[in-house]
Amino acid sequence: MSADPLAWLVSLEGVPSAFAGARDGIDAVLRDRGLRRTSPEMTGESLLRGAHASAVLEGSASSLAEVREGTGDEISADAVRVSTELLSLVPVVRRAPLQAFARLHALAGHGSLPADRLGRPRDAESAGLLRTVADLVTATTDAPALAVAAVVHAELVVSAPFPSHNGIVARAAERLLIAAKGVDEKSLVVPEAAHLALRAEYESNLRGYASGKQSGIHSWLLYTAEAYAAAAEASPLVRDAEE
Repeated sequence: MSADPLAWLVSLEGVPSAFAGARDGIDAVLRDRGLRRTSPEMTGESLLRGAHASAVLEGSASSLAEVREGTGDEISADAVRVSTELLSLVPVVRRAPLQAFARLHALAGHGSLPADRLGRPRDAESAGLLRTVADLVTATTDAPALAVAAVVHAELVVSAPFPSHNGIVARAAERLLIAAKGVDEKSLVVPEAAHLALRAEYESNLRGYASGKQSGIHSWLLYTAEAYAAAAEASPLVRDAEE
């Protein structure tokens, strides 16, 4: 039995090349457009756009302008609160993923859940599922970093280990891992915006992943490679240059 828990990913047809293409697209944007234009403000804008998109996917009706002004609804406020602390969790997720996931949920659920439920799994089964997901983050693997982020995202959505805000936590964890694994250390690409733009495919492929069938997992991985390419184009590095 392989010591690499994600070795099966690279055996699925088209997956390695799809993620290689997505990584090339991200690298091109960061290198060609971001070399001289990267700033903390640009990262902040990317995180804000991501928080808005994630909130809409979670059910928010707020516009990006409202979120930017701080007048959005409660769901958007939850997502923004997560985004403001996200990059401080990069070193945490590298060494203690469970702690990082718990902090993401505590931020998202603040104000809507009792303090003793923040950052805590729903039950013992959920705690075990979270440990399994955390093990994927720290495992030694030949799978592409983007593929690891995609699997963690799907697992957190499907298992819904927390009593609330699992979608926001999952998408935040995905972005966090894309930064922590060195793909986009300054978090300039916007995967949440790509998932929102591709919402029908996003939700359909998550349902496929939840089926547990290899075909569903395979389709999710191919979808996320497409979404990550779109995430690069959704970066403020690209959008601001076009506007």
